Amino acid sequence: MGASLEVLSSYQYKSLLVIAEVYRQQKWMYEKKTQRIEDRIVSISQPHIRPIVRGKAGTPVEFGAKLSVVCLDGYVFLHRINWDNFNESVDLKAQIEAYKLYTGVYPESVHVDRIYRTRENRAFCKERGIRMSGPPLGRPPANVSLSKKKQALEDEKIRNTIEGKFGIAKRKFGLNRVMAKLPHTSSTAIAITFLVMNLSALLRQVFCLFLCFQPQHSFVPSQLLLKVIIGVIVNNKQLSLLLA
Repeated sequence: MGASLEVLSSYQYKSLLVIAEVYRQQKWMYEKKTQRIEDRIVSISQPHIRPIVRGKAGTPVEFGAKLSVVCLDGYVFLHRINWDNFNESVDLKAQIEAYKLYTGVYPESVHVDRIYRTRENRAFCKERGIRMSGPPLGRPPANVSLSKKKQALEDEKIRNTIEGKFGIAKRKFGLNRVMAKLPHTSSTAIAITFLVMNLSALLRQVFCLFLCFQPQHSFVPSQLLLKVIIGVIVNNKQLSLLLA
């Protein structure tokens, strides 16, 4: 006589359900002679994790959350965390509108990866007078002016800022070592990582402001310091947006 499911703990019962789903997926792929299935489970303890094909050298497939972020004035804002693979280009409109809500104006330019440069996103930016980085769609022109080449080079340099932010988050702030198991605790750990990064960037700016004071100004009133910090956060607008 088999044992009742009531003797199982909540963790054991959850693991049993996950194992049953893993068996169903593996059986389906074996019968269909394929190696791909929607919502494939790759971890019994973390069934929410999905394999994400990135095509990078050495690590063609990555496991973990996929992030959509915005970089503004050296600060990184987390726009979306998702455990499923998604096309981040659909977030462009919402990110630009969020920028307008925050600053009151649209950005002068957006510096984006190739995946963002769709016809729909280009039309959206053109209607609002926003310059999008990167070459236009269609066949590349035979002759490109020096000014356009220089602009493309500058755009690429600015675009590299957001990639560097990911590198800093992984090397210095442990973004590549998220040890939380549950999806909501992992999302919290990721969000806290970017929060600490922004606090570190703010602290560097405040420290630089202290160095700008003359030696005779040995005392800084608290109200003045508060105004300086608010000015750094609110009024320091470069009117450009970096997305990844």
